[in-house]
Amino acid sequence: MSRSTADSASSVTLPTPKERRRLREALALSEEQVAEAMGVTKATVKAWETGRSAPRGRKREAYAKLLGACGPDDGPGGTPGSADAPAASSPAASSPAASPATTPPAASPAAASPASEQPAEPPWYAPPSPVRPQAPGKAQTQAPAPTANVRPKAAAKRAAKPPKAPSPSPVIAAGPARKGSPRPQERLKPVAAEAPAPWVAEERPVGPPAVPGVTPEEAFDALYAQAASGLVHQTYLLTGRRRLSRESVEQAFHRAWEHWPEVARDADPVGWVRATAYEYALSPWHRLRRTHKHPDAPPAEAGRRALLTALLELPAPYRRTVLLYDGLGLDLPETAAETEASTPAAANRLLHARTVLAKRVPELADPDALHERLGALVTEAPTTTLPAARTVRGGSERRARTWTRAVLGVTTVLIAVTGLTAATAPTHYIPVNAPGETVNGVPVRGGPQKLRPEDVELRDRLRSEPNPGPERLVPAAE
Repeated sequence: MSRSTADSASSVTLPTPKERRRLREALALSEEQVAEAMGVTKATVKAWETGRSAPRGRKREAYAKLLGACGPDDGPGGTPGSADAPAASSPAASSPAASPATTPPAASPAAASPASEQPAEPPWYAPPSPVRPQAPGKAQTQAPAPTANVRPKAAAKRAAKPPKAPSPSPVIAAGPARKGSPRPQERLKPVAAEAPAPWVAEERPVGPPAVPGVTPEEAFDALYAQAASGLVHQTYLLTGRRRLSRESVEQAFHRAWEHWPEVARDADPVGWVRATAYEYALSPWHRLRRTHKHPDAPPAEAGRRALLTALLELPAPYRRTVLLYDGLGLDLPETAAETEASTPAAANRLLHARTVLAKRVPELADPDALHERLGALVTEAPTTTLPAARTVRGGSERRARTWTRAVLGVTTVLIAVTGLTAATAPTHYIPVNAPGETVNGVPVRGGPQKLRPEDVELRDRLRSEPNPGPERLVPAAE
C-alpha cells in the first residue's frame, strides 16, 4: 500500500502559535492574505495561530516558508541573510583595521530600520545587520541584502493573488524578501542567547492585539459590525425563523457586552459570540412560544428552498455540525469543540447529515458541491435590519440594571418580612381553649318545677302569717 508524501513530509519545525501570529504581523500580512496564499479559509489560519490545529504535509512546509521559519536556501549554520548577501565593494570592506563593531553602519539604513522599530522580535528572529564576533572577515566582505524594501513588495504580490482552491501543495514563491527571513529556534540558539531574555510578546494575552487608544466600546462596535450580519444569516439557516435569528444575535451580543473582558481576551471573539447565538437559537424552549411554533415562509428560489428544508429536517446537533464544517469551513476538531462533542461523534454527525442532504437534494451528493452551496448561503447578506451597536450596548446595560434592581428589591422585601416575623412572633406557647359544643342525649338536671303565680302567692302568705297552733293541722269549720 502506497503512502502519501504529504503525510511523510512533516519534519518541518514550526514556531509556537503565538510566534506564528507575531511573524505574520511583522510581515504586514492579514489573515485573509495568508488564507488566500495557502488555499485555506480564514478560520483555519486562526486555528493555526491559536494552537487548536497545525498544518500537515506540504501545507506545513508552505506555511513555514510563508512565515519565514525555514527556507530551502538557508545554510546549516549561518545566520539569516549572511549566505545570500552579495559581496560589497565599499571602502569599509577593504580596510584591514575595521572591527565588527564598526561594520553595521556600512549597511543601508533601510535594512537597519526594521530592527530599531521592532526591538521585541521572536527568539528565532535574527536581523541581518549585526555581525557575529567569530567571523569578522565575513562581515567585512559582505553587505546585507536590502530586504526592508522588498518585503512590502512580496506582501503586495501575495495580496494580489486570486483565491486558490484548497490544494495539498500551494505554490509559494520565495522571493528576495525570504532571504533574511527568520529560522527555526534550534538553528539559531547562539543568536537567541544574545537576544534579551525576557520577551515581551510572551506575556501578552492570546487574542487580537490591543490597539492603543481603543476603548472597550469601540472594540465592541467593531466586533458587532464585523460579525452581526453574518451571524443573523447563519442562525436563520439553523432555525428557519428570521425574527428568532435576529433575537438570538442580539442576545448573544448582550451577553458578550456583559462578559466583555472575557470576550476581549478570547482567542476567537467571533467564535464566542457565534456559539452563544447558536445555543440560544437552538434552545428547545422556543417551541412553547406562540410566535416561533412555525418557521417563516421558505425562499422563492427552488434550490435554496430545497436546501433550507433539508437542513431544517436534520436534528439540531447535526444541523449545527454541517453548518460549521461545510458552511464556515472549520476543521473537524474545531467543530467538535464548538458543538461540545468528541471528534468521532462530530465526524459521524457530519456523515449522517451529508447522507440525508444528498437524499433530499441529489445534486449536493458531492461534498465539494455542498460546501460551495452552504458557503454561498452563509456569506449572503441578511434581509433583516439590525439595530446599531450603541443600541445593543444600551439594551444590555439596561437589562443588567433592571435585573440588579429586581434582585435588590426582592432581597429587601425578604429582609423586611423576616424582621417583621421575628418581631411579632410569640416568645412562649399559649394554649388555645377548645370551643363549646352542644351535648345531646343527656337528661336534664332534676329539681323543683317553676312556680306558678298562685304558688308564689301561697308561699308568700305562709311566710308572712305563720300559725304554729293545732289549728294549722286541723281545718277550722267556717
